[in-house]
Amino acid sequence: MRSLVASVDGGSLSAASRSLGVPLPTVSRRVSDLEAHLGAQLVVRTSRKLILTDVGHAFVATCRRVLDELDQAERAATGEYRTPRGDLLITAPVMFGRLHVEPVVLDFLNDFAEINVRLRLADYIVDLVENQVDLAIRIGQLPDSSLVATRLGAVRWITCASPAYLAERGIPQSLADLDQHDCISFDRLYSTDSWTFQKGTEIVAVPFSPRFAVNTATGALDAALAGAGIARVLSYQAAGAIADGRLVPVMEDYQLEPLPVHLVHAGQTIVPLKLRAFTDFAIPRLKSGLRAVEQTLDHKGLA
Repeated sequence: MRSLVASVDGGSLSAASRSLGVPLPTVSRRVSDLEAHLGAQLVVRTSRKLILTDVGHAFVATCRRVLDELDQAERAATGEYRTPRGDLLITAPVMFGRLHVEPVVLDFLNDFAEINVRLRLADYIVDLVENQVDLAIRIGQLPDSSLVATRLGAVRWITCASPAYLAERGIPQSLADLDQHDCISFDRLYSTDSWTFQKGTEIVAVPFSPRFAVNTATGALDAALAGAGIARVLSYQAAGAIADGRLVPVMEDYQLEPLPVHLVHAGQTIVPLKLRAFTDFAIPRLKSGLRAVEQTLDHKGLA
């Protein structure tokens, strides 16, 4: 099609040969092969110029549209691998995304004017390939997969309550003591009626009947701050309230092993510059944010 359009625009096969930098016999063969493929004559060759047939006029007009769209598609595709531009879709847990990812994304947008970001916050696993997601924050152990993962740090479960609640009801000292307390359940996709703790080398599930159940970490924290009972949330979720004394950790002798936090993306042979630009920008900042959470807790003697 390019040879045909160049021949028409130049007025001859020789002109197309010169503009395309292709030998004249090659241009002639391409146009003849195209006519043979279509089973129709597109041009009439004279000694001085090419003349389009009626079929040729319609076909060349279509060729121009097709080639123009192809050129645009090629520029869009190759542009993502030559300069940082295009759209990024990122997913993260709701509260982690709001506290840690969104500030990094907003700073990133200030530095990269040709990249647009959609941040999808959800407390469930989003399939990267099926949903065409570029990057995701995952908290917890990763299953074996083809995803490329970069560890950002770790978080841990914190069991906590307000000072007012503990002053009234007492501080639980053992796992059995939880049975005497009001517990706040953070339900995500399913109902939670037990908390898991580590007692020495043993993993122990402690059942309870929630006094209040809510499906977001923010809701559980709000309830704990209001004195409704004992909540169990992740360290990054409670760090601020613990730092200023609005929440007090309990059951610290029964902590589970920390949960790793990773930035993951689908493995690609060639990584688009927009993706590489974001990972280079975000990884050190996200690592720093998680270190700050642990330092906050360490200062409260919760190492």
